[in-house]
Amino acid sequence: MAEGNLTGVAARLPGLSGAEVARRTAAGQVNDVPVRSSRSVTEIVRANVLTRFNAIIGGLFLVILVVGPVQDGLFGFVIVANTAIGIFQELRAKHTLDSLAVIGEARPEVRRNGETVEISTSGIVLGDLVELGPGDKVVVDGEVAEADGLEVDESLLTGEADPVLKHPGDPVMSGSFVVAGGGAFTATKVGRDAYATQLAEEASRFTLVDSELRGGISRILKYITWAMVPTTVGLVISQFTVESRDAREAVRRTVGGIVPMVPEGLVLLTSVAFAIGVVRLGRRQCLVQELPAIEGLARVDVVCLDKTGTLTEGGMDVTELRPLDGGSGTDGAHGTGREDHGSGGNDVSHRDGGNSGGHGDGGSSAAAGYAARALAALGGSDPRPNASLRAIVDAYPPAGAADWRGRGVLPFSSARKYSGAAFTEPDGTDSAWLLGAPDVLLPAGHPALGEVDRLNDQGLRVLLLTRATRPLDDPEVARDVAPVALVVLEQRLRPEAGDTLRYFAEQGVHVKVISGDNAVSVGAVAGKLGLPGAQAPVDARRLPAERDAMAEALDEGTVFGRVTPQQKRDMVAALQSRGHNVAMTGDGVNDVLALKDADIGVSMGSGSEATRAVAQIVLLDNSFATLPSVVAEGRRVIGNITRVATLFLTKTVYSVLLAVLVVCWQVPYPFLPRHLTLLATLTIGVPAFFLALAPNKERARPNFVRRVMRYSTPAGIICGVASFVAYLVARHHYTGSGALDAETSAATLTLFLLELWVLAVIARPYTWWRILLVLAMVLCFAVVLAVPWLQDFFALRLVGDEVPWAAVGIAAAGAVLLEVSWAWVRHREQAEG
Repeated sequence: MAEGNLTGVAARLPGLSGAEVARRTAAGQVNDVPVRSSRSVTEIVRANVLTRFNAIIGGLFLVILVVGPVQDGLFGFVIVANTAIGIFQELRAKHTLDSLAVIGEARPEVRRNGETVEISTSGIVLGDLVELGPGDKVVVDGEVAEADGLEVDESLLTGEADPVLKHPGDPVMSGSFVVAGGGAFTATKVGRDAYATQLAEEASRFTLVDSELRGGISRILKYITWAMVPTTVGLVISQFTVESRDAREAVRRTVGGIVPMVPEGLVLLTSVAFAIGVVRLGRRQCLVQELPAIEGLARVDVVCLDKTGTLTEGGMDVTELRPLDGGSGTDGAHGTGREDHGSGGNDVSHRDGGNSGGHGDGGSSAAAGYAARALAALGGSDPRPNASLRAIVDAYPPAGAADWRGRGVLPFSSARKYSGAAFTEPDGTDSAWLLGAPDVLLPAGHPALGEVDRLNDQGLRVLLLTRATRPLDDPEVARDVAPVALVVLEQRLRPEAGDTLRYFAEQGVHVKVISGDNAVSVGAVAGKLGLPGAQAPVDARRLPAERDAMAEALDEGTVFGRVTPQQKRDMVAALQSRGHNVAMTGDGVNDVLALKDADIGVSMGSGSEATRAVAQIVLLDNSFATLPSVVAEGRRVIGNITRVATLFLTKTVYSVLLAVLVVCWQVPYPFLPRHLTLLATLTIGVPAFFLALAPNKERARPNFVRRVMRYSTPAGIICGVASFVAYLVARHHYTGSGALDAETSAATLTLFLLELWVLAVIARPYTWWRILLVLAMVLCFAVVLAVPWLQDFFALRLVGDEVPWAAVGIAAAGAVLLEVSWAWVRHREQAEG
């Protein structure tokens, strides 16, 4: 691609007429493929109902309905309730996401009847003339009809990072985006024929995959399935052998052994926790385009911020125009004595000492007026000015240079760091102008750069206005320029940025500011916000290209300026190579590649279509202060699901162990399904629902499966062995009719007390509501033991004093072992860091 692309103004095409649009819409030639931000209602219902474990539990429920009694089938009603809750919560999240997606969706501009109108993506018809500008995403396939320095980045399609210069007749593919210039293209493929269909759905679909949390749970469920098959076979044979004279009792005891092996509520509560997180963030105008992003941002330990639009607001103000030596240009016609044509705009005053050119008052005024006219002409030459040029347009309206005739435009590019335009001035003189970064346009050591550095030290942004000595289409157009004036702009700091940076520092998350602006200026802005390390900004042009060396420099530095789009991508990769989880925030086209490669991409709602398409999280209210809420929500989900998973898997471990012990001892299974349904409801189901949704600020840690199994395995073994010992003690003590109920009641008491202890440990650190939750479960179990009809319903009857107190003693010994094992596991985790 040539460094400079001189473009003129082409004849404006009118686009389709209203009648043509109506005909093509009626013919179905419309881009009618909806981009969904969530699963359909049918998919949600299917995903919650048609699960492997629902099939197992449902089959066992039907068996119990045949052999009776109904109270042994309570687990089936629990599954129905859990499934209904899961469907309701995900539908609620879907409604929130879909409504937010409408706010954040791309609204392309098309030309119809010679006028530009904004429509939804689904409103584009075949043959529509779609206008493009910097940051716009190409939403359907087409052919370029107009090109004004149009440069398109196709890296998301081809992997090629260099922008491609497009001319009329060239194809454009959906999924690419504009990095410079503008133009229009004719839609040649819409609807299901367009490549956009697959890309848009992949970019914007609400997903439940690629999550360490959900992936870990899937692995656990796979292990459980493997363990269930041989255990179930042995249990069935054992129970029908032991209870050979009572087949119905054998069936009930077998089902009682199989049902608790299934952690039926674990997947439900994970989905509910994520769904409620989506709803909570939706209330803060935060669109989560991919569900795992909530979890992912909580695991992030490095956040890369683009200064503009993140630390600063999008708008800027011109505070000063400083003429420079050389402002007279290279020929005599433009000396400092030239007649002042007037500024054509606002009178921007100079600070003391601002006139580094050393002109007298008259010369300085004439030079400033001439520079202002050039700026007004430059502002009028760009139909889609960026934030810097918008500020210049506000200060120097294009009407002030209406008599300057445009001859060509060089669009702004993040890679070049400057833009340009060529004009024929009122006196017939042809001139070419560049506006951009002083340290890019001027050679090192130029006297004006000292003044630029002093302004940058104050956190001000400085652009250089120069007259080019070469044609705009010359690849070396930025060489040998004649500096005319410095344009000083003041950036508006986001009021909430300082608090947000402090939050990340407190949470141990490292912040890296990477910007295309001057490093000193970026450092001054970051310093005003109190960012540690901002006093030592780094010019990215001096960074090593080798990944390990770059990663080392990134670990040491905090603020980096003059970063190119490709360098942003390389920086993200370098940080990831050091094991960091990286989040990238941005709003401009120069951020797209880095956003795509980062572990989590965060875009501002006002950002370009391209950034919103590749980001997992879109802050619709453009508030950087929303990020801590996303981090907190992710930590809540991860921390709480870890607690809840420990409860569920403890039950699975002791259930498998009890089945093995029963097979080895050849005794009836200690529990009926109703007993384990009661215990699971009081010590797992109800408490887990509250714990999964509670506030939680614990730091997210990796290795979810290993950490959960470290806690649940010893806890499950202790619970299983203790309850089986209580059962054997009761079998030895009780004889005669009704002995089996008494034996089961003693084992149930032991198991309840130990599961309650596991719950009490999981609920730490205690708060008033957690203490109340544990006490409420104790009270519910006491009511069951105290009320006669509940005793009969659940077949629970504590007989005598010796065995019940022995059961309590066995539970107390188990509780001591639980505390010891918990302390040992915590010590190991701390030792591993």
